[in-house]
Amino acid sequence: MLYTIESIAKLIDAKCMLHAEAHIDWLLTDSRSLCFPETTLFFALSTKRNDGSKYIPDLYARGVRNFVVSKLPENKDEYPDSNFLVVSNPLKALQKLAELHRQKFQVPVIGITGSNGKTIVKEWLHQLLSPERTIVRSPRSYNSQIGVPISVWQMNESTELGIFEAGISEVGEMRALQNIIRPTIGVLTNIGGAHQENFFSLQEKCMEKLLLFKDCEVLVYNGDNELLSNCVAKSMLTAREIAWSCVDMEKPLYISSIKKEADCTVISYRYLEMDNTFTIPFIDDASIENSLNCLAVCLYLMLSPEQITERMQQLEPVAMRLEVKEGKNNCVLINDSYNSDLASLDIALDFVYRRSLSKGLKRTLILSDMLETGQSVTTLHRKVAQLVHSRGIEKIIGVGEDISSCADRFDVEKYFFQDTESLLHSDVIKNLRNEIILIKGSRNFEFDTVSERLELKVHETILEINLNALVGNLNYYRSKLKPETKIVCMVKAFAYGAGSYEVAKTLQEHRVDYQAVAVADEGSELRKAGITGSIIIMNPEMTAFKTLFDYKLEPEVYSFHLLDALIKEAEKEGITNFPIHIKLDTGMHRLGFAPQDVPALIKRLKGQNAVIPRSVFSHMVGSDSEQFDAFTRKQIAAFEEASTLLQNAFPHKILRHICNSAGIERFPEAQYDMVRLGIGLYGVSPIDNSIINNVSTLKTTILQIRNVPADDTVGYSRKGHLTRDSRIAAIPIGYADGLNRHLGNGKGYCLLNGQKAPYVGNICMDVCMVDVTGIDCKEGDPVIIFGDELPITVLSDLLETIPYEVLTSVSSRVKRIYFQD
Repeated sequence: MLYTIESIAKLIDAKCMLHAEAHIDWLLTDSRSLCFPETTLFFALSTKRNDGSKYIPDLYARGVRNFVVSKLPENKDEYPDSNFLVVSNPLKALQKLAELHRQKFQVPVIGITGSNGKTIVKEWLHQLLSPERTIVRSPRSYNSQIGVPISVWQMNESTELGIFEAGISEVGEMRALQNIIRPTIGVLTNIGGAHQENFFSLQEKCMEKLLLFKDCEVLVYNGDNELLSNCVAKSMLTAREIAWSCVDMEKPLYISSIKKEADCTVISYRYLEMDNTFTIPFIDDASIENSLNCLAVCLYLMLSPEQITERMQQLEPVAMRLEVKEGKNNCVLINDSYNSDLASLDIALDFVYRRSLSKGLKRTLILSDMLETGQSVTTLHRKVAQLVHSRGIEKIIGVGEDISSCADRFDVEKYFFQDTESLLHSDVIKNLRNEIILIKGSRNFEFDTVSERLELKVHETILEINLNALVGNLNYYRSKLKPETKIVCMVKAFAYGAGSYEVAKTLQEHRVDYQAVAVADEGSELRKAGITGSIIIMNPEMTAFKTLFDYKLEPEVYSFHLLDALIKEAEKEGITNFPIHIKLDTGMHRLGFAPQDVPALIKRLKGQNAVIPRSVFSHMVGSDSEQFDAFTRKQIAAFEEASTLLQNAFPHKILRHICNSAGIERFPEAQYDMVRLGIGLYGVSPIDNSIINNVSTLKTTILQIRNVPADDTVGYSRKGHLTRDSRIAAIPIGYADGLNRHLGNGKGYCLLNGQKAPYVGNICMDVCMVDVTGIDCKEGDPVIIFGDELPITVLSDLLETIPYEVLTSVSSRVKRIYFQD
């Protein structure tokens, strides 16, 4: 749907100071999330802690020209081509705009509220329903007064179903969210003590949440929950109820049987006089209840029992919900540090109890202070103690001033600490053995560090990715650009081996303008993983046009054949003004329109409205080498002429870019509107192969060390002939992991405790051998294949290749670990 700045001004009743035409695709409240400045409308929200208007100068410098403010900036003349919409309350304006946008859609919308389980139910419904429907859902936990309008704004012409969460923390908040979401299907999850401090009672909170469903066609909830049932009865809603029940056979959805097995739960149910069964790969009570809420929605939306059965057993866990990990010293860790309130504690303790029955492990709870429960410290911890005792907890480790002050209430083995740091430095955490440990804490206590300390680190081959180094490289190249120059970051080939999603997420957080991948499937995976910014597809396949359209991926177009096929498919889909990136061949002779093709290209583009050129670019052949400088300048001149001809044919701005990593450094005069950052982003200078900031470290461990006498051989085909008595270490990495076989037989080496250990014999598929004679090392010690101390360029030089090849050769089976030092 096309919104102009003028139409939005009318919708939100704004006073205007307009200087330029603009259409709006993106709404922004957090400057860190900026991706597409030309079509972004920034709402300068004021909160108790922050004033959004102070970010206007930075956003303006980054290309944003449209702002909603409560008052004009005093230095408004410094923003000569900006549009300012002045309203009394930017948050209310944001909500009103989303509300009016929602009214344009006559599709089913699922609204979910409650204290626990909202995000899981949302994500599971998406997993269950997305095969047949194009779904828009709340990103992450965008369920607040700000998050809900941002979520609903995502709805577009292709939306067939919306799924949105609504969270509140005080009376009076739900009415605004109801106006925005306007759900046709309501789901009320469990009501607990989270954010209770602003409500007189749980009943008051429940009644407030029920306001979300005042115009719903149907309401789904647990009919066996007395609080929910009583509140629904009092609310006088007109919606049809699907109140599922495990005890009342007269309810519309009767759950006839729940059987927990070792690692799954089998659930039988009756609906419309028909009996069916499904299995979920979870055994905790919370997951069972969440699955039953999902079941009711799926049945209402006429998903067949066979489809429900098939998809329920494939449900995937949602991150940060009861993550089970193997711990040190025969411990099992259950990390539930997502939230901390009595209801979720009870659910987690029940999960621990059932898990421990078959394992014979001691039950231990690591618990922080519970924040924002609305209860007194004494009352709260009396209830906590009752739960601890009733669920058979044998040891409690409390962290925080509140829980420590109530230590005498716990009649079990107990230890208390004022803060997380004190716990981490104590002997208590070192001496945990043969225990099943629930780690349950409010986020402020950063209990992920506790989980990290207790988790068993399996010796394995890993690729460590230093995200701070990646950002350092980005900023190194940014420092060489004009402030207005945009950046395309290359994340193709699995982000040069570093892992597309985490790299793309980091780049998005650091406000890059575009990211580029090779094929549409790479782009769609990034979209599914939450990357919302502009993505260029460098090698679009004609079989993937629908993927391009569905996921708003912008293709490179390099030939009339590809252009005509793309236009035809876009017109067939009723798509207009789909952005494309025109590639010109100025000397690479790989892909691209020849400069002399530009007049015919302009004619073809002007004869349709399905696609629109967003950028025009070319590729430098030898920008990294002085010997090719004359040719590079010839390329730049050819690009200047052809791209200017294209730009002059169209009224809108067409971004121009030709510089790659080397071009950024060596040809600053050719920055144009944008540059493309590739190998330099990953820490390797394309000019002299020096390391800027090392991003990737490939490491493994020693599996075994053996003594092998002189004149014996090591490895396949007896290629590793020893000339002395040697210590030979086997390490779990081979050519299937990306370790090139040509490094074998002494050509290459790795590092053990800072010393060179040459590869002995042929490198095998999964294992290789290294000579550690004279090196102080033992089994389990770390081994560096490449990294800070052994630059990847050393390997590429030994292999007579380029660092690109070494980086992208690291197999996907090698685990990636991301960190920020």
